[in-house]
Amino acid sequence: MARGLNARSRPGRCGLRGRCRLGALLACAAWTAGWVLAAALLLRMHPGVLSERCTDEKSRRILAALCRDYLGGALGGDLCEDLCVAGQLRYQRCLYYERGKKVLQADWRGRPVVLKSKEEAFSSFPPLGLLDDQPEDEDSSRGFSEAELLPLVAGEVKSALGLELANGSLGHLGLGWPGPRLRGQLASLWALLQQEEFVLLSLLRGLSPHAPPVLGSCGHFYAVEHLAAGSPRHWALFPLDGASQGGRGQARAVSGVALSFLDMVSHFDHDFSHRLHLCDIKPENFAIRSDFTVVAIDVDMAFFEPKMREILEQNCTGDEDCNFFDCFSKCDLRVHRCGAQRANSNLQVVCDKIFRHWFSSAPSSPAVSLPLRLQLREAVQECAAPGTQAAAPRVFWKLRRLLQAVLRELQEEDQ
Repeated sequence: MARGLNARSRPGRCGLRGRCRLGALLACAAWTAGWVLAAALLLRMHPGVLSERCTDEKSRRILAALCRDYLGGALGGDLCEDLCVAGQLRYQRCLYYERGKKVLQADWRGRPVVLKSKEEAFSSFPPLGLLDDQPEDEDSSRGFSEAELLPLVAGEVKSALGLELANGSLGHLGLGWPGPRLRGQLASLWALLQQEEFVLLSLLRGLSPHAPPVLGSCGHFYAVEHLAAGSPRHWALFPLDGASQGGRGQARAVSGVALSFLDMVSHFDHDFSHRLHLCDIKPENFAIRSDFTVVAIDVDMAFFEPKMREILEQNCTGDEDCNFFDCFSKCDLRVHRCGAQRANSNLQVVCDKIFRHWFSSAPSSPAVSLPLRLQLREAVQECAAPGTQAAAPRVFWKLRRLLQAVLRELQEEDQ
């Protein structure tokens, strides 16, 4: 009898049944939160993981639809005839699709080019309001003047880049005034202006050796030269012509490219009316010309100072809320707002994500003298360290001097 009373009064293995349920719910919530955090980190590190599969079949369908719209008069561009009629612009292969963006390789009269668009379909872009009340015959837009269109273009540039368009004409964007098929040309111009990278590259055309020029466009697709992108899986991050793996050739190529990265950083910091911030610095977003010039081939995450300040100045509860990819700010806890001024720099991120790979490993290569290798490693570590903004000019010139010394040393050995 006593045994039966003890059995009834003693709780089960989990205690009260409600406590069991609560424990299970907490475990489930923790498990779910862990997977959500893991997925968020995966997407942050590899944003293309959920991207649409890149296929030749779909890419050809996209360009076929583009040509149907062109032949129907809905769009225009200086490359449309070569793509859709003359066969001088021929599709080669699909490079990648990422978050709606389509990037295709083509051959244009024997020259390898890349066709890009932020969206797959021309109809995905908002139409130009000026055309709403116009009949759809080919010459219906002949009455439009540049003076009518320029304020609209200036507004799009302001929205995309945070810049005021300088006095003048559409030539500041490298667009010129549209020619035949004016209605389709204007509709295409408007679709292109919705794409921040197109606007930025057009403004930089002829002004920067570190940005690929826009070669032309058809509808919402624009063309730039094809350059082989870098990769973290490559032994030197980039395919470097004439540099064998190891030895003086590799050291000379890497030092030349590193100097060009420094030139690019200085150029983007000082040579425009506003500093140009690179917020996604990784090998895949750069290419190297045969003369070792660094070219920023993907500038979707590049912003002039006014736009950068607008992006950074957000609500926050800590500094981690003020990180926009590679562009960091500080949280002012008194007002819970991120500072509008960037706390790190292009130079610091280049040192951290590019130079560390080359110069911060164990100094074992015999191609460059040991003292020089040790000095370079120390300088790169100093450059990449957080909070080095005040010392950035000194570190910049120190790195430049050391890299030039490497090239001189290699040249003397060759002689």
